Amino acid sequence: MKSLFEEMGGTYRKEDDYYIPNLELPPMPDYQLSKYGRMRRNYLKEHRPVLYTNLVIEGTLFEDLIDVDKRCNERMEYLCTAMAKQEGVTEALKATDQMEWVRRKNSIHNRAEEIVLSEIVYV
Repeated sequence: MKSLFEEMGGTYRKEDDYYIPNLELPPMPDYQLSKYGRMRRNYLKEHRPVLYTNLVIEGTLFEDLIDVDKRCNERMEYLCTAMAKQEGVTEALKATDQMEWVRRKNSIHNRAEEIVLSEIVYV
């Protein structure tokens, strides 16, 4: 009689008196997660443990993290550019009043990041 694992195509290897399933992890992608991917992973671990476990078991956790990371970076770039243009934060302002330019750019970045986190990461 075959086990469910064997019926699904799994195999075992014998080590001493034990049969160990031959399991392989999917290949790791060559991508370095930025802070958004790491924030998504921590959010899933702490607040959505069932989803996190399902993604790990299916082997799609890193694909999800990479997708979220890329979408967040693209959205941040778009939002920061659009907000700066709308609020008149230009190179001319940078040349005349650097501290005001830095203050406004930091404000824009912080607001854009809050939008990205609520729209993409913490969903």
